[in-house]
Amino acid sequence: MEAEKAGASLDSLIAGFNSRISELKELVIARNMYPASSVTDLSAVDAAVKAMELQVQAIKDRVGDETLAIPKAKKLIDASLKQQRKLKDMSVYAPTHVPERMSMLNLDTNRCLFPESSQQNTGSGTFNLDEDPAPPPPPPPPKEKKGRSTPPLWFISTEELDSLSSYMRGRLTLEKVNAAINDMATYAEANYQLIAAPKKNVAGDRWEKALEIRDIAMHEAVKGKHFFLETDMKGPSLKLDNTGKAILTVLRHLGRVNETRIGHHRVIILLKPH
Repeated sequence: MEAEKAGASLDSLIAGFNSRISELKELVIARNMYPASSVTDLSAVDAAVKAMELQVQAIKDRVGDETLAIPKAKKLIDASLKQQRKLKDMSVYAPTHVPERMSMLNLDTNRCLFPESSQQNTGSGTFNLDEDPAPPPPPPPPKEKKGRSTPPLWFISTEELDSLSSYMRGRLTLEKVNAAINDMATYAEANYQLIAAPKKNVAGDRWEKALEIRDIAMHEAVKGKHFFLETDMKGPSLKLDNTGKAILTVLRHLGRVNETRIGHHRVIILLKPH
């Protein structure tokens, strides 16, 4: 409708120019009674009028192009708004701060694995595991399966958190709980690497834990699953404090984790989406 109004206005403007041109021609003829002397003036007027007509036609063509582009621009705006809504909906499922899993994992494994360069130097007070007085043979580490899956990162949504009772939810936020889920996946990955590491690469003070983790991994309730121990909860987002216990309660209620007790250890098992 706006395009039709703009076209009508331009047509009216062109008609006005044509009318004015006719009047100018009549005035010039009236002023110059002799045809021979009026040719120059009429030619100049005609040239000016044609230039004006070309300019008006160019304006009209430009308005027509812009009018045709309006529907395309509206479709682009609609598509952008839909994409914005999708991104907004997706953002609620991810924490605002997700620590780098590999950087945290390296910090943990570096404390339990000897650098290869230090393996050759065993005479400077370093404890040599190969010289232990005949300890009982440890159970072999579980063999890594081809295409081993990584620990699940099953974040919760705003609707799930809001569905909890106020006493269970407390002051927990979506970002805090999802950051804790990221920490749990990091703990589970660190335990797997400790299980799979050969004895010569495990520090002496970590070998006892490696044996315990391997025993737990062979337990029927845990076998083939990603897990971590309650004592692994050392942050940065999930710690063994009241907040950490509340987060575990929420995640257990929402079906993200299961818990079992093996020996004196409390084992938290990560569950995958159904």
